[in-house]
Amino acid sequence: MLDIIFIVLGIVALVNSNSSMARKFKLPYKYEMHLHYLLFYHVFFSMFFTWYILNFGGDSYGYWKFGMEQVIIRDPTWMKYWGESTKFILWLCYIPSQVLGLGYLTGNILFGFLGFIGIRYIFVMVADLFPANHSVLNIPLFPTVFYFLNLHFWSAGVGKDAISFWGIAWFLFALQNYRSRWWQGLIALFFVYMARPHMGLALLSGAGIAILLGSEIKPTIKIVLGSAALVGAVYLSSSTLESLRLEDFSLETLEEFSGTKVRDLSTGNVGSGVNLASYSWPVKLFTYMFRPLFVDAHNIVSFFSSFENALYLWLSFFIYRNWTPEAIRDMPLFIKAGMITFIPVTLAFMNSLSNLGIVMRMKNMTMIYFLLFCFFLIAYNKHLRILRAQEKIRYYQRREEIIEAKKRAAAP
Repeated sequence: MLDIIFIVLGIVALVNSNSSMARKFKLPYKYEMHLHYLLFYHVFFSMFFTWYILNFGGDSYGYWKFGMEQVIIRDPTWMKYWGESTKFILWLCYIPSQVLGLGYLTGNILFGFLGFIGIRYIFVMVADLFPANHSVLNIPLFPTVFYFLNLHFWSAGVGKDAISFWGIAWFLFALQNYRSRWWQGLIALFFVYMARPHMGLALLSGAGIAILLGSEIKPTIKIVLGSAALVGAVYLSSSTLESLRLEDFSLETLEEFSGTKVRDLSTGNVGSGVNLASYSWPVKLFTYMFRPLFVDAHNIVSFFSSFENALYLWLSFFIYRNWTPEAIRDMPLFIKAGMITFIPVTLAFMNSLSNLGIVMRMKNMTMIYFLLFCFFLIAYNKHLRILRAQEKIRYYQRREEIIEAKKRAAAP
């Protein structure tokens, strides 16, 4: 009974907040309805995620049932689980799982609510800030991309993925309007860092660089915010190294760390593994960003992911043609920060993740910002073409009016 109460209250609260956000950002009614559709779509994926983990296994069930062998606590209490990474997720799960006794399905739906909120933050910013839409095979990219399977599946259950995705999206939402939402950004960064310290560091560094490169922020504010981000990155770097069990961020140390990950996820140990050690850098990058493709699909999740990856690959071809300094200048701050975060994370993961299943899971945190980067470049230049066409029409209309006026003036 308690499970049903939590689920119903959460859905009612999110439906109401969908409507309030739609009104706040003056979204059309059809987009408000899409937010409602996405909510129930996401709840479905929480149920599917539950079935998937119970049948095929995963850390998620260990988090909820406190069966993680990495964390052994004697005489466990809530605050004894306080810590970073795995311990933090156990700390979050302790009260709903161990105290309230909620079921695993309920836990996935509660974590899924956070994943949906992250999707909603991104949805609202795209609807509010993108100058035009774009279609592929007569299908509009917005809001279609928000129904992608991977966007929902990996953010729909108990674990670091939902917390990281939600926290990153919330942080970038706060960054877009930092004057009034700066405090939200601090809370969001806290959750990202506690779930995945290296992602928190990358996110803060990416935000700092985006602020310094942006044209929408005054120079004095740039200095203050950029300095704050730099200080924060330096402060967090020591605990990030400790969390990753690294001595420093040198190339030698990172290569050794990557080699360990490759061996742990080798083809001999994992069903969807690839022989990453034999790949060149371009092939590693292609593998991380665009695989699995259809020939790699080994289950239903990877099969549907192939469609998404094919779209990523297709849109990436448009970057060169649509890239302009003006488009980068006018790009929303959240995409700039998301892309600057995406680049180092991609360079790190493409050298360490040799399992396509884990690749799909890990890139879910930031891949949406690469997609939106491509989308914005296309939409921006499409908007410019529309403006130029409208200007031409107005020019010829004025010209016709002048000619007609001269004719009337010359008539007897």
